[in-house]
Amino acid sequence: MAADLEMTEIHWLMDMFNTVDVGLVVLDRDYKVCVWNGFMENHSGLLPSAVKDKDLFDLFPAIDEKWFRSKSESVFVLKNRSFTIWEQQPYIFRFKNYRPITGKADYMYQNATFIPLTNTMGEVSHICIILYDVTDVAVNKKELEELNKKLEQVSQTDSLTQLANRGHWEGTLRQEFLRVKRSGGCSTLLMFDIDHFKKINDEYGHSCGDESLRHLSNLLRTTLRETDVAGRYGGEEFAVTLLDTDKEGAFVFAERLRVLIESNPVKYKHFEITMTVSIGLAGSSNDFKNHERWIEAADKALYQSKNTGRNKVIAYEDIKNDT
Repeated sequence: MAADLEMTEIHWLMDMFNTVDVGLVVLDRDYKVCVWNGFMENHSGLLPSAVKDKDLFDLFPAIDEKWFRSKSESVFVLKNRSFTIWEQQPYIFRFKNYRPITGKADYMYQNATFIPLTNTMGEVSHICIILYDVTDVAVNKKELEELNKKLEQVSQTDSLTQLANRGHWEGTLRQEFLRVKRSGGCSTLLMFDIDHFKKINDEYGHSCGDESLRHLSNLLRTTLRETDVAGRYGGEEFAVTLLDTDKEGAFVFAERLRVLIESNPVKYKHFEITMTVSIGLAGSSNDFKNHERWIEAADKALYQSKNTGRNKVIAYEDIKNDT
């Protein structure tokens, strides 16, 4: 094949490859080093004479030998080029990264091309590996991905409480509603708000009100499982989706949360302010045609809790025949 290089041609190419900013390594069938260019010497600290005819895996034990042999064997057998990119395999040779601009990377990110080299019999007797330093590209992409991830998180988070904002929380509830409807099971929605919150704002100021919301959110976080989703629904109202939790389990959770909040007053300046919450809960039901009806059910239970004395937990299932 015209694309494949004869071994006799590699020598005049070496002058060129010793001056370009790519690595070039030639290995024989036993993975012994035959050619080692200037790039490889500079980044490994090993002279060509030190690596010539040495086993690659003895020289570089950090190489993933199983992966490397599998990659190379396909080139030897199929006589086709093969490629690897840093997103699949960050590097083949663990070279330190010394570039000041991309100093955040400990090691050089690499792309590589594996090229079959044929002898006069047309057999692949060696492979040539061309190594490209793509650290700049990799670091820039990783930084961009990290920035996008942070921006996405900010767009989904309530800035005051650091819980999910209403839009994100409601989106997760919709997904949970569809999941339960499709595959069965039971999840429960809690909605609650702070009793007489306006009085806190009026007597102690809005800064105290903000601190109360943060305090409650921190207490709430201590009660959540990894699968639960809590959000600030609006003002002093909060919502929690308890996945795979029936009414009884949700009631235990809600009562524990209610007691926790009441017994841990918010501290603001020299004041200690006791807060209570009214909680309504509603289990998932085939009676709800969409997630909005589920929210309405939990909200009705919350309304009943507030109208019958506050600082209590009421389940929609216990009042739905009365509404």
